[in-house]
Amino acid sequence: MEWGFSVDHSNRCDKIGQSYRGRNLLACVLVSALAGCGGHPKNVLTPVADTAPQSHKVDMLIATTRSQSTVQGEMFTGERARAPNFADITVSVPPDSARKVGEVAWPKKLPPNPATDFATLKTDMIDIDAAKAWLSTSVKKTPDGSALVFIHGFNTKFEDSVYRFAQIVRDSGVHSAPILVTWPSRGSLLAYGYDRESTNYTRNALENLFQYLAKDPEVKEVSILAHSMGNWLTLEGLRQMAIRNGGLPTKFKNVMLAAPDVDVDVFRSQIVDMGDPHPQFTLFVSRDDKALAVSRRVWGDVARLGSIDPETEPYKQELADNKITVIDLTKVKAGDSLNHGKFAESPEIVRLIGARISDGQTLTDNRVGLGDTILAATTGTAAAAGNAAGLILAAPVTIVDADTRENFSSQVEALGPLSVSRSRPVQACRTSQSVNCKK
Repeated sequence: MEWGFSVDHSNRCDKIGQSYRGRNLLACVLVSALAGCGGHPKNVLTPVADTAPQSHKVDMLIATTRSQSTVQGEMFTGERARAPNFADITVSVPPDSARKVGEVAWPKKLPPNPATDFATLKTDMIDIDAAKAWLSTSVKKTPDGSALVFIHGFNTKFEDSVYRFAQIVRDSGVHSAPILVTWPSRGSLLAYGYDRESTNYTRNALENLFQYLAKDPEVKEVSILAHSMGNWLTLEGLRQMAIRNGGLPTKFKNVMLAAPDVDVDVFRSQIVDMGDPHPQFTLFVSRDDKALAVSRRVWGDVARLGSIDPETEPYKQELADNKITVIDLTKVKAGDSLNHGKFAESPEIVRLIGARISDGQTLTDNRVGLGDTILAATTGTAAAAGNAAGLILAAPVTIVDADTRENFSSQVEALGPLSVSRSRPVQACRTSQSVNCKK
């Protein structure tokens, strides 16, 4: 099958309507988050000269179903493209002495200073043949012929996904060829429904990418890292490939699911459809994840995969039967008030994963020891590890930037008569009966 990121419009999931109560909950979380919002310069993807030779360079392949932007420095919007797009982007990451591990050093003004800021050095739009050539060249440069595919979560603008992935690649120390799959997200907390449908829109395109990686003889190993809503897209892409091919290729080694916003019942069926053997899944959960608690109410009060208690039945036995490694971050102290960005706030975890991928090891070779190592490494340091976005892209609901504030006024009507005025945040929060909302 051609790696064309084609979209089959005849294969769509039925839309799941959001309840009025669910919209109230999202509004509640939004109001609570607006109290501490910040921003950074827009349109940072205009290339600049490499004036800091000591900085680290991350060259990544972009595969996206986003539409191209006409705005200089934006490159792609949050709207859906009729055909796939590809790009070759190089990001300059400042020296370790100029930033904290686990954070993106956004420029305070434009143009950025590569010595202290993340900066864009190259943004080349390429066609599918050039994308294949990029992959062939990049994989040959790795010691093990490996590729790392990253799939971001909800509420993520294109530039955020690029800089976050550059930071992940740098801080993890992984030497795999980096591929960023970025789907059409409008980068607004109130666009949850649009973003969800955008993952469905992109799943056939993602499967085509997986199929190409599976058939390319130069690619010896594939690892996948997904966050939040990106997990749904990831699992659906793998499921479709398994159904089409009668199973998944053995070169798909590690699939890491961070805070997955996925219905546990749907996950059960997805695992069954993938057959056996399936990749080594590593699941990062936190029972106090308030963002997933909101999602649970929106989706009919069914548990979300990222917030289960892995020591209770039926989960404990099911996870064991499917040989899924679970890393429970519930006890990890984190600065994120909604507890959705714990994985993001721990540079130690991503370094460990990067080392395991680079060494060709799976994450299931030491089930207990890995969890112990992570807890020991993060319990005392996660709170100071950096901002809530950290190493994984734009934690859903917890990250609110200037773009979201701009979108707020135009999208608040979709919430109905609920008042979400910043002057009355407590009143708005009281209309829901779930998470504790605070100013």
